[in-house]
Amino acid sequence: MDFSQFRPLDETSLIEYIKTVPSLSDKLGNKFDGIEIKEVGDGNLNFVYIVVGSSGSFVIKQAIPYVRCIGESWPMTKERAYFEAVALRKHGHLCPNHVPDVYHFDRTMSLIGMRYLEPPHIILRKGLIAGIEYPLLADHMSEYMAKTLFGTSILYNSTTVHKESVAEFCGNVELCRLTEQVVFSDPYKVSEHNRWTSPYLDRDAEAIREDNDLKVEIAELKAKFIERTQALVHGDLHTGSIMVTQESTQVIDPEFAFYGPMGFDIGAFLGNLILAFFSQDGHAVEGNDRKAYKEWILRMIEETWNLFRKKLVALWELHKDGPGEAYLPAIYNNPELQQLVQNKYLTELFHDSLGFGAAKMIRRIVGVAHVADFETIKDPSKRAECERQALELAKLVLKKRRNFNSISQVISAIREIQ
Repeated sequence: MDFSQFRPLDETSLIEYIKTVPSLSDKLGNKFDGIEIKEVGDGNLNFVYIVVGSSGSFVIKQAIPYVRCIGESWPMTKERAYFEAVALRKHGHLCPNHVPDVYHFDRTMSLIGMRYLEPPHIILRKGLIAGIEYPLLADHMSEYMAKTLFGTSILYNSTTVHKESVAEFCGNVELCRLTEQVVFSDPYKVSEHNRWTSPYLDRDAEAIREDNDLKVEIAELKAKFIERTQALVHGDLHTGSIMVTQESTQVIDPEFAFYGPMGFDIGAFLGNLILAFFSQDGHAVEGNDRKAYKEWILRMIEETWNLFRKKLVALWELHKDGPGEAYLPAIYNNPELQQLVQNKYLTELFHDSLGFGAAKMIRRIVGVAHVADFETIKDPSKRAECERQALELAKLVLKKRRNFNSISQVISAIREIQ
């Protein structure tokens, strides 16, 4: 079977492909009888296969040249697999505890072979819907974000290294343009791709399209998203891109990776936790009102930011005499000045994170791709009630983000809406 040109694989042809790749066949002990292959790609873009043999296992992810959830009418570059593989390796080098190993990448076939995150790993979003607490989540995610964002910024790297990396990831422009469209454009205008819980949220969706103050703010965030090459961001760091157990947290699916504003990743994660918070009333049942679980989510939001800030500053201090060219030691060599620039940097990053998080929340309620947190609430009127509260918070934060000086103030704003 010829694999020198791109072709989508299925369960049968995938086995033949694996036989031609030593790094994959070795993982199975070169034993191909009784291999189990299951297609689990429940996302919007790709095919994902779990391959399990008697001697080992792995995951195969293949990009196809269109948006899977829409069809061939929406073409999409399969080169996204290349950027995903590079990002997994870069982030994995910086934070090996929270990024799965890459075993194989085939650019022609747009295919990645990587570690299978075996049960009891589940998608974090599913755990949040089920009301499961993960005691290490804030610690692990703050570590992942601090190490990957710091390690790919000019706080750590020379401008030469940084610009070389920026140039490489400029090639992922098609997926960046998709984000520009679905996050920063479509929710604020009439678009065939938009949907919401109708008729309950018809007026809410219209109000967003008519809100000039909101449009002013989203334009600023869109410009930052396009223009600012602060670090190699995951690009789609929602709770569906994280797999968890009680002891393990693994970040997957960085196909949207690009050099952009750090706050885009931080905001995506925090914004999705806030969506999970507002969805909980829709999952409450007799004997479990989810109130204690909502408090746990709020603690995770607060702890994640506070730990991230602490860890980023610690990395900054540790490497302040390294190759990073943002703040040269010859200039910023006294503790008082160092603290001034750090506080200014982190204040702007906090406000960016709030803005991007709010934008991600809005698009998940009135845009093209929704979240299971809300979609699994069967009663549409109850779902709309939960979504409306999330929209109210998102609009407030997007417009007033610079008025928040701490994450605890954001938590207070969330409580006021509930």
